[in-house]
Amino acid sequence: MSVLWQFGSFLRERQRWVLVALLGVLHLTLLAGAESTVGLMCWIVDVGFFILWQPFIQSERKLGAGTLCLIAAVLAIGAWLFSWWFLILWVVVLASLLGGRVMMLGHRPTRIFYLSAFAYLLAALLVWLMPKVVPDAALIGPSLETPFALGAPFLFLVMLLIPSPREIRLPSRGMVDFFYSLFILLLISVVMLGSLAFMLLSRSLYIEAVFKTLVSMAAMLLLVAWAWNPRPGFSGIGVFLSRYLLTIGLPFETWLQRLMDCAASESDPEAFLAQAFEGMAELPWISGGTWSPTTGARAGAGRFGQESSFRHDFPGQPLVFALFTKHKLSPALVWHFHLLLQLTNEYYAAKQRARELQQMSYLRAVHETGARLTHDVKNLLQSLNNLCYVAQSTDRADDIGCERLNQLLQRQLPLITQRLHQTLEKLQQPQAPQGAAGEGELPAAAWWEALQQRYAHEPVDFGDVDFRRDASVPAALFDSVADNLLQNALLKRQKETGLAIRVTLAPDASRLTVSDTGSPVANAIAAELFSAPVPSEDGLGIGLYHAARQAEAYGFSLALAGNAGGVVCFELLRADARDPARQA
Repeated sequence: MSVLWQFGSFLRERQRWVLVALLGVLHLTLLAGAESTVGLMCWIVDVGFFILWQPFIQSERKLGAGTLCLIAAVLAIGAWLFSWWFLILWVVVLASLLGGRVMMLGHRPTRIFYLSAFAYLLAALLVWLMPKVVPDAALIGPSLETPFALGAPFLFLVMLLIPSPREIRLPSRGMVDFFYSLFILLLISVVMLGSLAFMLLSRSLYIEAVFKTLVSMAAMLLLVAWAWNPRPGFSGIGVFLSRYLLTIGLPFETWLQRLMDCAASESDPEAFLAQAFEGMAELPWISGGTWSPTTGARAGAGRFGQESSFRHDFPGQPLVFALFTKHKLSPALVWHFHLLLQLTNEYYAAKQRARELQQMSYLRAVHETGARLTHDVKNLLQSLNNLCYVAQSTDRADDIGCERLNQLLQRQLPLITQRLHQTLEKLQQPQAPQGAAGEGELPAAAWWEALQQRYAHEPVDFGDVDFRRDASVPAALFDSVADNLLQNALLKRQKETGLAIRVTLAPDASRLTVSDTGSPVANAIAAELFSAPVPSEDGLGIGLYHAARQAEAYGFSLALAGNAGGVVCFELLRADARDPARQA
C-alpha cells in the first residue's frame, strides 16, 4: 500500500506528464485506426491515463464498488461501440474538459500548456477524424493527415518543455468550470456539423467547408462579444443575463464547502478567517482582499493576495470586507459574494461569542473554586517560610539576634494575621466591593520596611526612598501586587542564573516598580497578561490577572512598563499620578 501511495503522490505532482501520456496514447490510437485491435487496446490504455488525470474524483479517495463497476461498464460499452464516431465523441469530451480547465488558470505558461493540448485535440477532430466519416469521399480534398501524424510528437515535446509553476499554486488540480466545458462542447459540435453542412449543401471541399464554418463562427462570436458589453447606449447582454441568470458554478460551491469545513475544524476566530480567505484566494475571479472590524480598530484586521484596480466593498457586522478582482464583477457575482461574506461574518461572530463564553465559564469556575485567592495564600505561606527561616538561623545564645527576631515577629505576625483575615473575608464574600478609599491604609515607610524584612534573605535589591510624611499605601493591594511580582521574579531567577531583581517605590507612594535583568515576556503572553488568565507552569496563571483587577478597584493600574532583554519592568501606578499637573 505504501508503494501505491508513493506512486499516487508522484503522479499528483506530475499531472502534466500524465496529460502528455494521455495525448500520446490517443495519437497512437488514431494512427492504428478504429478498425484494428491495436487501436482498441491503445484506447483502453488511454482510458487508464484519463482515470489518472480525471478532474472528477479526488486522488486521495478510494474507489468504491460502484465507481469500479461504472469504469468497467464504460470500457465494455466503448469496446462494443468502438469506431470512428466513438473516437470523435471521446476526443470532443476531452477537448471540452481541457477547455473548461483553461478558463480557471492564471499562470501564463500553464495556460499555454493546456491550450496546446486543446489545439491538438481540435486538430485531431478536424484533420484526422472528421474526414474518416465524410459521406462523400470525393469531397475530402487534399489530405493533411501526414503533417498531423508527424507534427504531433514535436508538439508533445514542446509541451514538456513549458516551465511549470514553482512558487505559484494553481487553484486546484482538479477544478473544471463545467459551464465553459459545456460551452466549448457546443462550439465544437457546431464547427463539426457546420463543416458537414457546408460540404454537403454547397458541394465544396472539406477544407473549404471547415474554413467557411470557422469564419462564420468567428463573425458570430464577434457580434455576441460586442452585444455583451457595448460602449454606447444599450447596457449589454451580459448585464441583462446577470440580473436573471444566477447560476454560479463549482468554484463558489467548492469555497462554500471549504468555509463550512473551516468553521467545523477551527475554533479560533482569527485562524478561521485566515483559512477561509486562503480558500477564497483560489477562486478564479479573486486577486486579493482585506477585512477589518467595523469599529475601525487595527486589532482583528487582515489581508490576503494582492490588490487590483477593481475593488468591491462589502459592509457587515462585525467585519467589513473589501475584495480585489481581476475583472469587474457582474451584479449576480456581487450578490453571491455578499451572501458568502455575510455567512463568513456570521461564523466569525459565533466563534467570538463562543470564545467569550468560554472565558466567562473559566472565570466562573475559578471564582467558584476559590482559585482566585490561590496567590494570596501562597504569598502568606512565603512570608511564614521567611519568618521560620530567620527563626531557625538565629543563634539562641546571641542576645542581639534574639531581640531582632522578637521585633520582627512582633511586626510581621499581626500583618500576616490581618492579611489572612482579609483573604478569608474575600472567600466568604466574593461579591463584596473592594478598594474603598482609606481602607487598609498604612504609612508608606512602615509598609516599605515590612516588605524589606519579608524578603531580607532573598536576592532582592530595594532602593532608598525618602518618603513624604503623608505618604500611605493600601496595604492589601500593595502586598498582593508586590508578592506576586517578587515571587514570579524569584521563580524566574531559578531558571536564569545571575538575574538581578530591583524594587522601587516613589516618595509619594504613587508608583511601585519591580524589575529584573532577565529575558523578556513573550509577546503572545504579554498581550493577555492582565486581561485574561494565561498558561502557567507554576500555578493557575491567574495571579497577575487578579492583581490587575484588584488594582483597578483601588484606583491603580498594573502594567508591563518595559519588556526588553535585560530590562523587564512591572509598574503599579496610581491613576492621579498620570496627571502632569498633579505630579508637579
